[in-house]
Amino acid sequence: MAVRTIQAPLPGTFYRSSAPGEPVFKSEGDAVGIGDTIGLIEVMKTFTPVVAEEAGTLRAFHVENEDAIMAGQPLYDIEG
Repeated sequence: MAVRTIQAPLPGTFYRSSAPGEPVFKSEGDAVGIGDTIGLIEVMKTFTPVVAEEAGTLRAFHVENEDAIMAGQPLYDIEG
């Protein structure tokens, strides 16, 4: 199976959960379905979900929770 690296669609701050203290959307090793939320990117108090466009297994994150990210930066790897 091929591993694909998914890139950030826009710059901002990456969040792995919907709010502090809430569970993360997905963790390494989790099954991912098309349309599943992987994280959120916040730009000027607007939150854009990062949604899976393919099914597979989330293998690794390239960024940490609350990291500042740039458009095109690798976010996570999915194997499917």
